[in-house]
Amino acid sequence: MKFMIYTLGCRVNQFETAAMEAELKARGHEIVPSGADVVVVNTCAVTAESARKSRQAARRLLSRNPGAVLALCGCWPQAEPEEALEAGAVLISGSGNRREFIESLEKLSDYIGAPAKSMIDDPKKRRLFETLQPARLVGRTRAYLKVQDGCRNYCAYCIIPYLRGPSRSLPFGEAVGQAARMAESGIKEITLVGIELASYEYGLAELVRAVGLAAPGVRLRLGSLEPRIITEEFCDILSGVRGFCPHFHLSLQSGCDDTLRRMGRKYDTERFYRSVEIIRRHFDNCGVTADLITGFPGETEREFDETLSFLKRCAFSRIHVFPYSERAGTKAASMPGKLPKAVRLERAAKASSLAREMEISFLLAQVGRKAEILFESKEGHTPNYCPVEPPREGLDGRLIAATITGADTGKLSLTAVI
Repeated sequence: MKFMIYTLGCRVNQFETAAMEAELKARGHEIVPSGADVVVVNTCAVTAESARKSRQAARRLLSRNPGAVLALCGCWPQAEPEEALEAGAVLISGSGNRREFIESLEKLSDYIGAPAKSMIDDPKKRRLFETLQPARLVGRTRAYLKVQDGCRNYCAYCIIPYLRGPSRSLPFGEAVGQAARMAESGIKEITLVGIELASYEYGLAELVRAVGLAAPGVRLRLGSLEPRIITEEFCDILSGVRGFCPHFHLSLQSGCDDTLRRMGRKYDTERFYRSVEIIRRHFDNCGVTADLITGFPGETEREFDETLSFLKRCAFSRIHVFPYSERAGTKAASMPGKLPKAVRLERAAKASSLAREMEISFLLAQVGRKAEILFESKEGHTPNYCPVEPPREGLDGRLIAATITGADTGKLSLTAVI
């Protein structure tokens, strides 16, 4: 059969899609960009907007592939199975059981004309990490390696723990072996990812060190981190790993302690700032990025101003800003003090403007520095995750040492590269 898989959402979803594609190919099926017999959408439901986009994507892709049948997997069917079925799917699965889902995909002809099949399980009962083999990404430059799934934090705004279940981890030796095989297939940069990566139960810093030894010459990155994992010991181990890229993405969400408490976050601003200080003591010229939610229920002007001041104090290299979006099933959905959408958007715009100023400042500080840039199809990245404009075509997959000469376009620029 001919399959098309479309992915929305996080890096974990992207890894899982690549693994599913590899498994389908190994079973003799074809992955196509159009003209599919089966359209699979690996969905997201982190916000109500994400669920809406998942629904739209399913309908759009089905209309563009006449005669194809639709199968849905991921967090949206897990959260809203009835709505997912209404999108016209003949098969739905949630955020787990990828192997069983693939086996069911091969039997889709059995479901046509019959009631749609649902494979939705209870994520609270998941106890084992589902090991998926990463695709052999020959010709690719960068790839994700999923080493953790699930979350136990239950932050007030987040639906994911209810959809992914408790934290589980890929066994240490299997994670190292998968990274080594990815390096053998030609991957030059691996990012370790998870739903709550800091909860990796076998020691995240130790895993990075072991992967560095098993995949020499490969650059290593970490996905989003809970700030409390940042300690002197953690950074001391990472700083000794050759190939580790000094870029840390920390989950901030607010720079006000009162707001953080309502969110159910397990740190305050002083603990977060201490994490930033520790990182910068161990890594010169490192990139520190963060996520921010504006307009959370009850956020006052004073609290928002405190957040802006804290952003300046941390001097992030980049911030991903999101206006708060209600998600049914979360604690925040029933909280008092909801702000008008216009206020949430206005605050997001102010925070984004400040974030842009800090990003430009960080980019300008790179001018004159030497860096190793790994180029992909449209841009390259420095180890501290600054985007770089390719000075010429034909640099895909190349790792080049060069001096940064400019930062005028929102990306770093170089002199000509031979």
